[in-house]
Amino acid sequence: MNIRDLATPSFLLDLDVCEANIRDMAAVCARTGAELWPMVKTHKSTAIARRQKAAGAAGFLTGTLDEAEQLAAAGFTNLMHAYPVAGRENLARVISLARQARLTVALDGPAAARALASALDAADAALDYLIIVDSGLHRFGVPPAQAAELAAALAGYKQLRLKGIATHPGQVYAAAAPEGVATAARAEVAALAQARDALLKRGFAVPVVAAGSTPTAAHAAASGVATVLRPGNYVFYDNAQIALGVVPAERCALTVLATVLSRPRPDTLIIDAGSKCFGLDKGAHGTSLTAGFGLVRDHPELTVAGLSEEVGKLAVSGDTALAVGDKLAVIPNHACAAANLTSWLVGHRQGRVEETIAIDMRGNARLRPPLVQ
Repeated sequence: MNIRDLATPSFLLDLDVCEANIRDMAAVCARTGAELWPMVKTHKSTAIARRQKAAGAAGFLTGTLDEAEQLAAAGFTNLMHAYPVAGRENLARVISLARQARLTVALDGPAAARALASALDAADAALDYLIIVDSGLHRFGVPPAQAAELAAALAGYKQLRLKGIATHPGQVYAAAAPEGVATAARAEVAALAQARDALLKRGFAVPVVAAGSTPTAAHAAASGVATVLRPGNYVFYDNAQIALGVVPAERCALTVLATVLSRPRPDTLIIDAGSKCFGLDKGAHGTSLTAGFGLVRDHPELTVAGLSEEVGKLAVSGDTALAVGDKLAVIPNHACAAANLTSWLVGHRQGRVEETIAIDMRGNARLRPPLVQ
């Protein structure tokens, strides 16, 4: 079947492009000696994770416990979790995961560490952890100079074993120009180097120095500071990455196929894909460089000007040959968010459908709903 014969909206994955993206990032790591631990929140798919592992990924970074549980159940044994965990129920899930895989957690303060250590002590278990360092996003993390102070404060918890540090320079996605990528990369590397050196000075070993973002990955790898790279978006890329100058449109593997439903005015087309396909953001942290809510492939005269839940409004600049009933492909602004809005991707090569790929790590995918009394 040709992709143009699919019902719409359909989420399409160009397998040749996706696999090339996977190989290229693996090659970046191979050249620099850094280990590759992809962030799976981008694709939330066991099938894609298997492709990444086959290409050389040493392990995987998860953004949710659902993702970690699915990977562990599928036999993946090297896992990192990106964020602190809190709450009795989630702590119990972490302990269960630690019995299935080699899990490394992340901490940025004493409160979550204290609760985790107590739960581990009760379960007669222990875990490796990374200290989250703030490299400019100002979300999670301690200032680089305070990493050693936090390590010293947690040293009394024998259930927690320090393995290193990690950061995510997410501010890169808010860059006002492509030059902002290099600026964010320099901040990322400088923060990691400062935190690493502070820990070493206090006598702490730092075998893991983890960097993490697709735009800055090559910079971080070349720095010699990062021992682990944890990018996610690179498997798909998206319109935000195009706007930042990271890749051309040809490197974007994920698109949404839509049909033109109406041309109510000469300057407007309506398609059957809306916010429940693309989301409403302009990128991971709201870059101002993208125009509209996605990039219509091969149609520069069109802009995704507005989204309702199930339909999208395209602004026509000049004229277009598209008519009601025609199909078009849209590159999402933020592929990570878009992929989470479907249960399946249609994998194709040169337009011929080859397989369907399950998005099997979405929220609560492995949790049974609570019983209603």
